[in-house]
Amino acid sequence: MIQISVVIIAKDAEETIEDTLKSLLKFSEVIVYLNDSSDKTEEIAEHFDNVKVVQGAFEGFGPTKNHAATYARHQWILSLDSDETIPTALAVEIKALSLQKENEVFLLKRDNYFLGRHVQHSGWGDDRLIRIYNKNTHQFHDKMVHESVAVTPTTLQTQLKHSFRHNAVQDINQFLQKVMKYSDLAAKDKKTCSFLLVILKANFAFFKTYILQLGFLDGWRGFVIAISNFNGKFFRYTKRYINCKEK
Repeated sequence: MIQISVVIIAKDAEETIEDTLKSLLKFSEVIVYLNDSSDKTEEIAEHFDNVKVVQGAFEGFGPTKNHAATYARHQWILSLDSDETIPTALAVEIKALSLQKENEVFLLKRDNYFLGRHVQHSGWGDDRLIRIYNKNTHQFHDKMVHESVAVTPTTLQTQLKHSFRHNAVQDINQFLQKVMKYSDLAAKDKKTCSFLLVILKANFAFFKTYILQLGFLDGWRGFVIAISNFNGKFFRYTKRYINCKEK
């Protein structure tokens, strides 16, 4: 049977990593790539016999996930985040895959939870991501944030039946932390030399989330997500604007 290696990058994930690893007991190899973690994430991970902990630098989400995959023994990779879990039904489905075509990738539906509630709109509802791929033929884009597996004209995309769980928000402060971290990373990608563009991007992010993506149907959670997306765009493009003015 062809084996799959699970690859996770993590930093200070002690609140979620145990649930993630418990959901992966059916997999023979799980790589946990830690970058400057200062809490008990490593200690928790080392309690699992199928887990190999690797220490390394964080170079942006895309490049770091690609680097972490090089430590996997198997060519087929299941990429997860440290706040995601694989239900038993999905684990069984994955283990049954034939994995005969190296140019095939597998899309998984992600169910996103905000303080224990499944968010079904606000851009979080129909969330389908390539998470299983062969590292001989595919890898993540070299994007600092919002990374995804790059596909080619010959890529075969197959949708799996069962979904996995993303414990996206356990603490409201995570929104503020992500705005700071992600805007810093995304600001490195390019420059923005018009402050009008900053304002337009931020306002459209709110409008898209709350109106076009029906965020208002998610109650106060939808409004918070829309505000967070506004802040994310505003600070990302403001930092790019500052970078432009400093050159």
